[in-house]
Amino acid sequence: MTDTFAITIIFVVICTMAGAFVKGRSKDRCLKSFAGHPITIRKKDGSFISGNLRVETSGMELVYDSVEEGLNVKASSILYKNEYETIYSLIRYVDELDAKGLKIRERDLNRTSHTNFSARFIRNIRNFFGTIRDSLLEVTNLFMGRAKTMIPAGQVLQGQDKYTSSLQQQLVGAAGTSYEPILERYVGRKVVLSVSKDTKNAEYSGILKDYTTDFIEIMDVEYAEGGSQNFQKADLVVSRTLGKVRHSGE
Repeated sequence: MTDTFAITIIFVVICTMAGAFVKGRSKDRCLKSFAGHPITIRKKDGSFISGNLRVETSGMELVYDSVEEGLNVKASSILYKNEYETIYSLIRYVDELDAKGLKIRERDLNRTSHTNFSARFIRNIRNFFGTIRDSLLEVTNLFMGRAKTMIPAGQVLQGQDKYTSSLQQQLVGAAGTSYEPILERYVGRKVVLSVSKDTKNAEYSGILKDYTTDFIEIMDVEYAEGGSQNFQKADLVVSRTLGKVRHSGE
């Protein structure tokens, strides 16, 4: 009984430490590239939120440039990670960036569209280890499932379902990128992104910068809202549930 209790405690501690380690490094890369910049979030319900973006592991915050006086002062809007599914897109208008923001964006655009050997090598290494990590996760899930049927280890694991499920969800969420060979070959190149909403589709032409589990990012888009002909240069981060790269560009 004592041994079983000790094993349970050790298992819980390992799960907690692994979960904390993973969560501390699970900021979405597409969102991080917009962090510190003024952006506009377009939500699926048609509403908009504008402010300077802060990104944390548990969500994002848009800090307003100006705050209205009153009893219910609102200085920012917070979206938690479980609310990302309400997002249609994040829009970074180039003409809203200050000198520092323009310099950062120009550097990112140049690095993306003129990828050198070292940058491509680093990305390939990251994808390689990401693929290994995904494979290890599958093996871990299989092992846990098999271990629950074994005696006496199964008796311990059977009572720790909430911890095993939590750890597995954190690892899956932190994966950040499920390697996609089709998308990978077009990173840094012009693509056409098709974004669906209800029964309508919109297409945006731009340079594919990056993709993660939740989002896809393209730069240098001629963007107009709601069928308007007033086009503005912008960068977009779009929900992967809505956006798909359908065509390669020039």
